[in-house]
Amino acid sequence: MSERTTAPARVFFEDVSEGMALPELVNSPITHTMLVKYAGASGDFNPLHTDPAVGQKFGLGGPIAHGMLIMGFLGHFASDYLGGPGPLKQFGVRFKNMTRHGDVITCSGVITQKYEEDGQHLIKANVFAKDQTGEVKASGSFTASLPARA
Repeated sequence: MSERTTAPARVFFEDVSEGMALPELVNSPITHTMLVKYAGASGDFNPLHTDPAVGQKFGLGGPIAHGMLIMGFLGHFASDYLGGPGPLKQFGVRFKNMTRHGDVITCSGVITQKYEEDGQHLIKANVFAKDQTGEVKASGSFTASLPARA
């Protein structure tokens, strides 16, 4: 489950500006069940993500979330903001820190560039996934093509 602070129904090129913050998306706390379901969906059954004993053995205090799950949260964040995945032209993420059970991941972003190129109305944004303490778990960027009002 996730909860977004007020997002526009549809984003138009004229409605965004450089430096504008995107509405945050707060995800449900990371649970063991979430990690097991993600393992099944992704095919990544590394026990570091699903077996508490393995996480303890490696000194991590328990299982850690799949990095790609956190990337998925950021993809969901961008796609929801844009009204679907269609406007996305580029999306990339770098993993920064491990995510653990109970962490609440909040996705946020800011428009860094607004420009026109080859007849398209484009924006670039930096995005961040942070836990409840503000620690950045992943950061990245996207480029999207937005419709114009006219």
